[in-house]
Amino acid sequence: MASDKATTIDQEDVDRFSAMAAEWWDPTGKFKPLHKFNPVRLKYIRKTVIEHFDLDDKAVKIFDGLRFLDIGCGGGLLCEPMARLGAAVVGADASEKNIEIAKLHAEQSELEIDYRATTSEALEADGEKFDVILNMEVVEHVADVDLFLKSCAHMVKPGGLLFIATINRTPKARALAIFMAENVLRWLPKGTHDYDKLVKPSEIDAALEGTGVSVFDRSGVFFNPLSDEWRLSKDMDVNYMVVAKR
Repeated sequence: MASDKATTIDQEDVDRFSAMAAEWWDPTGKFKPLHKFNPVRLKYIRKTVIEHFDLDDKAVKIFDGLRFLDIGCGGGLLCEPMARLGAAVVGADASEKNIEIAKLHAEQSELEIDYRATTSEALEADGEKFDVILNMEVVEHVADVDLFLKSCAHMVKPGGLLFIATINRTPKARALAIFMAENVLRWLPKGTHDYDKLVKPSEIDAALEGTGVSVFDRSGVFFNPLSDEWRLSKDMDVNYMVVAKR
């Protein structure tokens, strides 16, 4: 990509995740936190999409007819469940290594997923449109948050949804999501998150302003050590998810 063009790629973060790519599907490896986190975000996505599009929640291929984009898809931890639910899925990631792993796993799982090593701005430039865009645990790893969110918003079809999951920029998040997770619990490799790159909900609202897409639902997410699982919460001070609609 030419250096005079705006880009969402943070090469240092891309390189960091590329180096761990082989471990994407190991539930006990470096991506163990995402495997733990997957059930709560899948449940949130499923419930919201069903209600928004008035779908039959008893159908096996409940998302049949809907086109999904998982931007920053990594090894495909969200793409595969969406494909199993019947969605036509495009999985995009700036890391070619991540895409190679995702393609291999989808083939082994006998799932048809359109994986591409590309960026949100490139997809927007190509005129791509989607009913649902999943932007999960990505926004804190891009070089230009406004460009990233605006390019995602512009690809949402009329009546479509944009999901965003990230970490709030608060002292509480610095203590729990960075220091505790990386240094004490060793859930994440050191340096996974940069506090200055964390994103406040108000900054998401500001980035989406003027795009025709607006946030209509918000939820915090917290880890319950007693049940060893993530749950939805009213507390958005650390992890949170929002969903916007056009």
